[in-house]
Amino acid sequence: MMTPVTKKDVFYSDMLVRFSHCDPAGIIFYPHYFVMFNGLIEDWFNHALKVDYANFITTRRLGLPMVNLVCDFLKPSKIGEIITLTLKVERIGKSSLKLEVGANYRGEVRSAAHLTVCVNSLETGRAVPIPDDLRARLEDFQQGRLSVPRPTELLHE
Repeated sequence: MMTPVTKKDVFYSDMLVRFSHCDPAGIIFYPHYFVMFNGLIEDWFNHALKVDYANFITTRRLGLPMVNLVCDFLKPSKIGEIITLTLKVERIGKSSLKLEVGANYRGEVRSAAHLTVCVNSLETGRAVPIPDDLRARLEDFQQGRLSVPRPTELLHE
């Protein structure tokens, strides 16, 4: 993974399309996008929201499973390409988040998805309200207050 970046209200993370992501035709086998999107959420927590995802799971005992997913596969991504995964918050609910995620290559949309994740207790398996500290970070992100440019962009400002 390359250095992730947040610009205004969008989180970006570059990913090399590896052999392990691909089918025999050398293109991403579509279920791997879902694994990538889950990893994107984890990176977003750690890098943009500054919420330790491992701690969220292991210490706070909260999960963030996908409960709804709608995805369009517009064009195949091929082994060796570096695709840019994107994440934007569409809606913050009581216990859930609706996210817009995608994969792009050189400005071309390869896949676009809307997914809903729900905060749940790993003890009970039931939905719980988004914790106040996380809600504050989510709102800051959605309002574009967590912008973090790539280190090379800092040199040119």
